[in-house]
Amino acid sequence: MDETLDASVDGRIKVCQSRSGYRFSLDSLLLADFTGVERGASVVDLGAGNGIVPLILATRCPMSHFLGVELQDGMVERARRNVRLNHVQDRVEIVQGNVRAIERIARPVSFDVAVANPPFRKSTSGRISAGDERRIARHETEGALADFVRAAAYLLCAKGRFNVVYPAVRSIDLLTAMRESKIEPKRIRLVHSFVEAAATLVLAEGVKGGRSGVDILAPLIVYTRDKKYTDEAAAIIAGSRYRKAG
Repeated sequence: MDETLDASVDGRIKVCQSRSGYRFSLDSLLLADFTGVERGASVVDLGAGNGIVPLILATRCPMSHFLGVELQDGMVERARRNVRLNHVQDRVEIVQGNVRAIERIARPVSFDVAVANPPFRKSTSGRISAGDERRIARHETEGALADFVRAAAYLLCAKGRFNVVYPAVRSIDLLTAMRESKIEPKRIRLVHSFVEAAATLVLAEGVKGGRSGVDILAPLIVYTRDKKYTDEAAAIIAGSRYRKAG
């Protein structure tokens, strides 16, 4: 079988992944760490992939419920297997659907938190990935940034929170899309590979219907000068920073 079985969050979560297709990266772990979930909250992951973010959050927040929305057949099937493999099927559901048709997937104003790691390359830019899984996950061929933000706005309750990870070079596109959908940016954190390097990612949280005013958090540095994980990055990867909310 063209799959691997990998352990994440210090071995507490097991994830089946395609060898040649889409595989989760540090982006997903950073997003899960950045996202706060209150006890009993309902959470939707737009573009759930293999299910890694709902799995991490479900482990951290045992009294909350999660819906993962994923378009691609193979990843939907693997995400559902991963849910069963990690024994969280009573709290995590994976459904197949396109965020562009979110009204066919879930009721409006029905979630407290939405998360997303949207495709980040324009459909006409960059090298197109050979496999469909990676192509659709990385390029805006089946859903653009604005589609993901609009879907979050549709699903979120008033004052619900949207958490997203995106390339830093497209930060303005992200923040503009959030404001256009009445999701006000409230927390922003830039991620740098090295302390002297330019930012590569932005983590952002917005509140639906929130007032203006944003906290710019201290930057997150991933590697030390000798190319080892910083203490904070290592803690995120191991999941040792996580505090159970329920």
